[in-house]
Amino acid sequence: MIPSETVAHFYQTHPAAKGVERPDSTSRNEEHFNVFSRVFCPKYTSYARRDFYKISLIIGKGVISYGNHQIEIDRNALVFFNRNVPYSWQAKSNEQSGFFCLFNDQFLSSMSRSATVNDCPILRADSIPVYFISEDQQDYLLRIFGKMQEDIASSYAHKYDLMRNYVNVLTHEAMKMQPSELNDIHANGSARLAASFHDLLERQFPIESPEHKLQLKTAKDFAARLDVHVNHLNRALKETTGKTTTEHIIERIMIQSKAMLRHSNWSIAEIAFCLGFEYPAYFNNLFKKQTGITPKSYRTSERYSV
Repeated sequence: MIPSETVAHFYQTHPAAKGVERPDSTSRNEEHFNVFSRVFCPKYTSYARRDFYKISLIIGKGVISYGNHQIEIDRNALVFFNRNVPYSWQAKSNEQSGFFCLFNDQFLSSMSRSATVNDCPILRADSIPVYFISEDQQDYLLRIFGKMQEDIASSYAHKYDLMRNYVNVLTHEAMKMQPSELNDIHANGSARLAASFHDLLERQFPIESPEHKLQLKTAKDFAARLDVHVNHLNRALKETTGKTTTEHIIERIMIQSKAMLRHSNWSIAEIAFCLGFEYPAYFNNLFKKQTGITPKSYRTSERYSV
């Protein structure tokens, strides 16, 4: 187990490990990686984006708020946290153990940009990154994290190469738990086009400031960027997902708008502008059509329920 003073030092130099949002100029220029026992993990972390990616082996029960989703962890799980998606953790059992590792963009970018890394759950913002595990899987993952902790504390000159290999192993373990159809997502042309569309869509989020405005707003915008006819894009998405391009765009805008209404103090006009609406009334009309209530009513009801 890592000594408590080592953990304390890491938290001082990398406040994101405790869920504290504070710029760290060093972390933007250098690789950082560390691994800890979850005995140091707080019972509650606030809902926020983090400066670091995180992979956590959770032995215990709790609730994760991830993006616009709430996931109940009622059995042991391997969880991947994307630094760009806000999340929080609320423990529901007194007994909490396991491990977690934290790393920054520089560590991730230095890994081989293989299909494995590109499909890594930690890079995907369009799925819920929770993988419930069996007893055998738990024992295996405990050994992997144990080796990570042992090697990171060693004086071995190439230990960060080892860490990248361990992260790849954790990624493969998660991907093996996915349904086989997800592993074959690139099997045909329609699936490849759908994957490219979803990648473009997700890269526009999250929205970080009122000055940030969506550049791709319509099916024609996406088709032009992907260099295909809009009808071709619609057919590919309909074939692979059962939804049209416009339906996907609206669904993602609704997820983002709800998160912004709940977790920001931006005006509804600012939110509408960021989401690509020329007039706030257009945003109000779409939101009410999709939810049955106005953005203002949604914001009021969500804050009252907290």
